[in-house]
Amino acid sequence: MTPVRRIRRRAAVDAAHAASSWPADIPPLLRRIYAARGAHDADAARPRLAALLPPDGLLDLDRATTLLAAAIEGGRRILVVGDFDADGATACALAVRGLRMLGAGDVLHAVPNRMVHGYGLSPALVAELAPLRPDLLVTVDHGIACHAGIAAAKALGWQVLVTDHHLPGERLPAADAIVNPNRSGDGFAGKSLVGVGVMFYVLLALRARLRATGRLDGKGPDLAQLLDLVAVGTVADLAPLDANNRALVAAGLRRLRARQGCAGLMALVEVAGRRAESLVAADIGFAVGPRLNAAGRLEDMALGIECLLCDDPGRARELAQRLDAINRERRDVQQSMLDEAERALSAKLLDGSGLDGQGTTSICAFDPGWHPGVVGLVASKLKERLHRPVVAFAPGEPGSSSLRGSARSIPGFHVRDALAAIDALHPGLIERFGGHAMAAGLTLDAAHLDAFQAAFEVHAGAMLDAATLQATLDSDGALAPHEFDRAHAEALRDGGPWGQAFPEPLFDGEFELADWRVVGERHLRMTLRAEGLRTPLAAIQFGGWRGDPPPARARLAYRLQPDDYRGGAAIQLLVEHLEAC
Repeated sequence: MTPVRRIRRRAAVDAAHAASSWPADIPPLLRRIYAARGAHDADAARPRLAALLPPDGLLDLDRATTLLAAAIEGGRRILVVGDFDADGATACALAVRGLRMLGAGDVLHAVPNRMVHGYGLSPALVAELAPLRPDLLVTVDHGIACHAGIAAAKALGWQVLVTDHHLPGERLPAADAIVNPNRSGDGFAGKSLVGVGVMFYVLLALRARLRATGRLDGKGPDLAQLLDLVAVGTVADLAPLDANNRALVAAGLRRLRARQGCAGLMALVEVAGRRAESLVAADIGFAVGPRLNAAGRLEDMALGIECLLCDDPGRARELAQRLDAINRERRDVQQSMLDEAERALSAKLLDGSGLDGQGTTSICAFDPGWHPGVVGLVASKLKERLHRPVVAFAPGEPGSSSLRGSARSIPGFHVRDALAAIDALHPGLIERFGGHAMAAGLTLDAAHLDAFQAAFEVHAGAMLDAATLQATLDSDGALAPHEFDRAHAEALRDGGPWGQAFPEPLFDGEFELADWRVVGERHLRMTLRAEGLRTPLAAIQFGGWRGDPPPARARLAYRLQPDDYRGGAAIQLLVEHLEAC
C-alpha cells in the first residue's frame, strides 16, 4: 500500500557569492542548505527575536488590549478557554501565565472535553461555565467558527475576545474583538502564527499598552519566559516555519535547552527520554507534542494544561508520567485503527473497487468502533503511506448518528477550501467544518457519508493531477566524503529549527550494505560502505523491515545525525527511503 516515492534533488543554489556575510562557524554545507531554502545570509537563516514582526498590523488588537487592560485594572474575572490539542493547551497556559504576569489577579481557565462538548466554544460548554460568572472570556486557538457559543456567552452578559488562527468563514462571530492574522483585510505579514503565537502577540501588545499608560513599573515582565510554550505549540501544530516562527521557536528551544522551560515541559522532555541539552524541533514534534496531545485525544486536555501550569517539579513529573501512559494507550488505539483501515483498503485493492493508482485520488475511511480523538492521526498516517488526501471518520459519541472527521492533505490540495467548495455545492451535506490547507475537521450525519465521499472524490479528481499524486522526497544532494563527520552532523542538528516550509536537510547517495539486521521487529539496522569513505557508516531505517532482505546495493535518502547513544565522534544515517540501485 506504500506508493513508489521518487527522490528529487533540489535545484543547486550558490551560496559562495555571499561568503563574507556568513559567520565562520557556519560551514559551507549549511550555507548551501540555507540558500536552497531562500535564506542567503545569517540573519535570514537564523532570525532573532529582535527581528520579530511588530504586532501593529493585527486587526482588532487595540480593541483586544482595551478589553484586557480594563479587566486587569478593574479586578474583573478573566476566563481563558483553550482547545484540546497541543496548540490550544500551550496557548491556554501561556495566556494564564502571561495575564498573571501583567497584573491580572482573577484568571481562570477551562477547556472543552472532546467527547462531551465537541470542538470549540459550544453553547453546552458556555452553560457549564456559567457558574464561574466571568466578566471577560478569552478564546485561544479557536472561536472564529464558534458563532452559537459566542452568542450564548454574550447573552449571559460576558465580553468575548477571540484569539485564533484558523481560516474564517464568510461571516465572523459577534465577539467584542477578534484577533486572527488570517482575517480578511488583516495587515499582519505573519500569516503562519498558530494559536499560541497569536496569544503571545496579544500579550506583547498588552504589555506595551500597560507601559504607555503607566500601569507597569519599568519595562514590565519579561514575556520571553513564555517562549518555551510558543515553541512547543508552534511545532506541534505543524505550522510553516517562516522567519517569524523560526525566531519564536528558536528562542523557545534555547530556553528548553538551558533547562529554563516551565516545570511541565521539562518533565515531558524527561519522560519522553530526550536530552534537554540537545533538544530540537523534531523532538517536540515526535515526543513532547504527542504526549501533550494524548490527553485531549483519549481523556481530558485539562490534565495537559494542569501540567503546563504546574510550577512544582515533583508534581509536574507525576502529571507528565500520566500523560506518557495515556500516550502509550493512544499509540495502541491508533495502531489498531490503522491496521483496520489498511485491511479495508487492501480489500478494495483486491476487488478492484478502490485505490488503483490511476482513478482514485482521495481516501475516506470510517469504522463505527473508531475513537474520534485518534482519527486525525490515522488520516495523517494513511496520507503519508498513500500520498492522497484522506478523511477519517469516527462516531461523534456512542449511539449518535453524527460523525466527526479529520482530514489531512498533500501539497497542492487545500483541504479546507475543498470542504468549503463541497459545502457550497451540496448545502446541508456537511454540518460544520474548519481548518487549514493541510488539515481540517468536519462533522456530518452518518447517512451523508457516501454522498460526502463521492463529492470529495469528484473535487479531488478535478484538482489533482498525476504529478501532484507522485510522492517525492526532496533531497539536498550528496554529501562529500569529508562531510560524514560529527562536526557536520551537529551543525545540521543545531542549524534549525527545521520543520514545515523550512525542511530538515535530506541527502541521497548510493551505498553498499555490508551488513544488516532487524531490530525491534520492524526496524532495519545497517552497516554501509561508500566510495571515498574509509570507515563504514551506521544507519537505521525505522519501519524499514517489510519481510524481504534489503538489496546488496541501494540508493538511500537519509539524514546525517550525531549518534548520542554511542557518543564520542559517532554519527549515524537516519534512512527515510531505500531503493535498489
